Amino acid sequence: MRNKVRNKAGKPNARGAHGHAQRGQHRSSPRRASQLWIYGRHPVTAALANPARRFHQLVLTREAKEALGARIPHGAPNPKLAGAQEITALLPEGATHQGFAALAEPLPLVAIEDALGRLADAPKACLLVLDQVTDPRNIGAILRSAAALDAAAVIVPDRRSPLETAVLAKAASGALETVDLVRVTNIARALDVLKGAGFWCIGLDAAAPLTLADTDLSGRITLVLGSEGRGLRRLVAKSCDSLAALPMGGPMESLNVSAAAAIALYEAAIQRNDR
Repeated sequence: MRNKVRNKAGKPNARGAHGHAQRGQHRSSPRRASQLWIYGRHPVTAALANPARRFHQLVLTREAKEALGARIPHGAPNPKLAGAQEITALLPEGATHQGFAALAEPLPLVAIEDALGRLADAPKACLLVLDQVTDPRNIGAILRSAAALDAAAVIVPDRRSPLETAVLAKAASGALETVDLVRVTNIARALDVLKGAGFWCIGLDAAAPLTLADTDLSGRITLVLGSEGRGLRRLVAKSCDSLAALPMGGPMESLNVSAAAAIALYEAAIQRNDR
């Protein structure tokens, strides 16, 4: 039988489901680029299906245009046909574009209040908080796992976290268009906001006495992951309601943060569906 995580009073978490988020948890960053290239079949197709995305150019090979067919929405720029080498020249070095490229504006910033508002009546929901994860490929891969395993949002600090870039969008493989990427000024304060909205915040820590499988993940939960090597910062770990470990066997002592996120999201999805 799984052990239910309890609060300091020994009772199950009874926070209200309609806590009010504090204002000032998000702000636009002066580092945000005005445009970025999105490339690859899945990222471009997903971006075209997202009404919030604004485009400046759409560059396709003839084969890519035929593959898209009627999925080019009204209002998107007329596609420019180009050869594969021409598209390669437009993109970052090493970009694998499959004949699909779009020059677009970054998505509008999502406020933590808006992300929580969409979940106000959800008795079961999963969020991810990333504490100083700096590799855009890792964040993109985590967004992809979040989309596959039904997490509603990924929350990152405004500083020391990569912006929306071509590399991040490619690694997300379209998930950037469907999962909220929320930026906050302070992770510890954001966790307090999430607690006020009825979320139980669980930090992943290899030294925790309980494993994630022994923790109740069936309700409104937030999984908090730290950077590779350093893990969670002390104040962030202290701000979590509980800590849990991923059991490790064999010679490996740790996992890539995107792999750890996928495992944690999978365990949470199993529990949500079982209860």
